[in-house]
Amino acid sequence: MMKNFVSSSLGILFFAATACAQAPPPPSVILGRKEVPILCYHQIRDWKPTDSKTSKDYIMPPADLKAELKMLHDSGYHTILPDQLYAYLTKGEALPSKPVMLTFDDTDEDQYTVAWPEMKKYGFRGVFFIMTVSLNRLPHYMTKEQVKELFDAGNVIGSHTWDHHNVRKYQGNDWNIQIDKPTKQLEAITGKPIHYFAYPFGLWNRQALPELRKRGFICAFQLADKMDPTDPLMTVRRIIVGGGWSLKTFDAAIKRDFH
Repeated sequence: MMKNFVSSSLGILFFAATACAQAPPPPSVILGRKEVPILCYHQIRDWKPTDSKTSKDYIMPPADLKAELKMLHDSGYHTILPDQLYAYLTKGEALPSKPVMLTFDDTDEDQYTVAWPEMKKYGFRGVFFIMTVSLNRLPHYMTKEQVKELFDAGNVIGSHTWDHHNVRKYQGNDWNIQIDKPTKQLEAITGKPIHYFAYPFGLWNRQALPELRKRGFICAFQLADKMDPTDPLMTVRRIIVGGGWSLKTFDAAIKRDFH
């Protein structure tokens, strides 16, 4: 078991190094691949009377999340991580049957206390996009130690800026404040380079894409808009799983939005 773990870890490190060194294929190749369902979650808690109708779309009741993860497992889905997605998009490498990616934004502690234990039941792994301004702000956000634990357990830690500032509005020193410093902080926590990024609010512009690439990111995740035709790797699509969805709606959204 330990030998396999070490071999797997070395393989991931080798992949990350070679991925950064090699130029991706033409956009048409990436856009021609069948899309992989990528699901985005935020808060995982029961609704409060003060929650607005809009905010409920971003708040997933724990019972609903548990039902969705069980449905994915029972339906034969296998979670994949960004390195696998990148290898598939750029090289056509095979994915497991019925692949799905689970992503979590904003550093909420309930992702660690509620989602992670449930994921472990099914052998699932995911991607946690960390907004570093929130680190150690208990009781609502994760600690650095919890982030490290998630990483050490085989999940991926990605960057989600310092304080959720809209990338479209960056000017002056914003790239340093929102991207450079938070990324270095996450690298210090995990001990590994950070290669994946999620746009706050899912919003991006074409000017941001080369800036992210210069900083070592090889893939960036938006929400449900069309991917950029010139750099689809930096505009990979996800969907927010709405709080209160029925399992029928959940299943239909996966099949409808990714094809």
